[in-house]
Amino acid sequence: MVWKKLGQIYKMKSLHPLLRTHSSNPLPIFLKDDVFRIFFSGRDHINRSSVGFVDIDIISHKVIQECTQPLIKFGQDDSFYSHGISIGNAYQNEEKTYILFMGWNIPKGEHWRGDIGRLHLASKNQLTLDPEGIFMGIDNEDLISLSYPFVLKEEGIYKMWYGSTLTWKTENGEMLHVIKYATSADGNNWTKHGVAIPSALGIAQAFSRPTVIVQTNQYHMWYSYRSGSGTPYRIGYAKSIDGIQWETKHDDNVLDVSAEGWDSEMICYPFVFTHKDKIYMLYNGNNFGRDGFGLAVLQ
Repeated sequence: MVWKKLGQIYKMKSLHPLLRTHSSNPLPIFLKDDVFRIFFSGRDHINRSSVGFVDIDIISHKVIQECTQPLIKFGQDDSFYSHGISIGNAYQNEEKTYILFMGWNIPKGEHWRGDIGRLHLASKNQLTLDPEGIFMGIDNEDLISLSYPFVLKEEGIYKMWYGSTLTWKTENGEMLHVIKYATSADGNNWTKHGVAIPSALGIAQAFSRPTVIVQTNQYHMWYSYRSGSGTPYRIGYAKSIDGIQWETKHDDNVLDVSAEGWDSEMICYPFVFTHKDKIYMLYNGNNFGRDGFGLAVLQ
């Protein structure tokens, strides 16, 4: 399988004081024909993230509509998402559409930390917290910090892959942040099953934002990762028969940086989805998506 880049389909501009830069973590929701509403996490002048959107025809790449203000913003100083909302994916549960997110909190004088929250997408223009507090937080399994969740319902149960920090600093100076696995019968109460994607110091040890599809009786996952060598994010790939045991294939099916331009230094935060029998990937480039996002198609 080979990915073909279709170019940068959205160039971020200042839409609102809370959405001055970045359109990170693009998440497509189908509207009609070839038009998708693509939610993203934009930032204010001190890098606190809120959720905005842009409607794009993914075939013509025409921008149909842009938001003029965030649909939901970061929380109060004492909240688990006081410094930002980084969105994961959308899934259905009892006729409701939910979007899980990583909530950023930076206590004064301490290291930042993430917990998982949940948003209810009541309409294409309305996002509300559901519940008000943390949806999945640190515990005996995840002691330090959580990140970017991805949920799908398969084989009659809800399956989640999410990030978990094991240590902020390893021997090469990079964090060890892995992708773990959890399951739920109802989409609300989760059982954690530990590490899913194998990590290796100096090769792939700082993972983020998994995206999963099931094709040809296999699970396919793409994600951002850093090696610990100082190289910025790249996009990695893993495959699995059951969604539990995974084989990493970092040299295969990978969309690499370009020779120049907006995605020449970094490529990150993939989201893979299907439309009219084709498989597409939305992704961010340099500076964690500061300048916008691009689109690729699987050949």
